[in-house]
Amino acid sequence: MRRIHIYIDSLVFRGIESGDHKGITAGLQRELSQVLGNSAGYRSHRTPVMKLGRMPLEPGASGGHKFGGTMARAIGKGLKP
Repeated sequence: MRRIHIYIDSLVFRGIESGDHKGITAGLQRELSQVLGNSAGYRSHRTPVMKLGRMPLEPGASGGHKFGGTMARAIGKGLKP
């Protein structure tokens, strides 16, 4: 079994309500675990910045979780060769 280690120094939330931060972070963590759990096709490299494009953010905790999941899937796509 291969292990993947991801280090995220910081998450910067500009223009997002402070109450949505926890939901976004939780959704990101949960979905990254699933997306990267199948490590086939990912290459080892450092990526200082990823531009993921525009993603809609719906209000409320469920919107934050959904946004975090969308962000994680975009990161997964960005890591593939």
